[in-house]
Amino acid sequence: MNDVNSQRILVVEDESKLLQLLQDYLADAGFTPFALRDGKKVVPWVREHKPDLILLDIMLPGQDGLEICRAIRSFSEVPIIFITARVEEIDRLLGLELGGDDYICKPFSPREAIARIKAVLRRLAAAEHPASSSGDIMSLDPNSHRVWAGERSVVLTTVEFKLLESLYREPGRIYSRAYLMDRIYQDSRIVSDRTIDSHIKKLRKKLAALIPDMEIIHSVYGAGYRYEPVSSAGN
Repeated sequence: MNDVNSQRILVVEDESKLLQLLQDYLADAGFTPFALRDGKKVVPWVREHKPDLILLDIMLPGQDGLEICRAIRSFSEVPIIFITARVEEIDRLLGLELGGDDYICKPFSPREAIARIKAVLRRLAAAEHPASSSGDIMSLDPNSHRVWAGERSVVLTTVEFKLLESLYREPGRIYSRAYLMDRIYQDSRIVSDRTIDSHIKKLRKKLAALIPDMEIIHSVYGAGYRYEPVSSAGN
């Protein structure tokens, strides 16, 4: 992570006035801003220059922001904040097949953009040193639904994240399936125990890719599930 005075922020926006305004505010905040208006130029630019964060509009000429994000995620974990006027897209933006880290809805103030950029960069910096006071090397980011272990991360679905978050809050505590169902399905829908088991199976698979050869979520026969923290010494 670069010092704030040299952190490079790429702004991809085709509205000239907004683009210039964001550049000015970024420079005033101590960042080094770069600007692109054509979607087709973004991926090659990111490959070459490796920015610290991208502020990415969805509606762009040449190539839209969703396609750009997919392409970038094939080779980079650079944080991406979407700019969108399509509120109905938010679940997809963070949801998380695309790998967006945050979003801003138009219209917005440049100060809000700066605040969100700083917040994402702070989370990233914290994730680079994720060990908690209890020694757990794994950390959760509720804003992006990412789970971090060192410099590696995986993205969870909303249900998977709620499930892990419930277990993660109190390591060692056994949670019944009924409690977990109430936690992740707050609309009182009727689901079976097998639904929780299916989510746990998918969650374990993702966590195994993050921390191989370590069992993180334990089954307790006849009772439910519990989370055990992974220490840096044990990893």
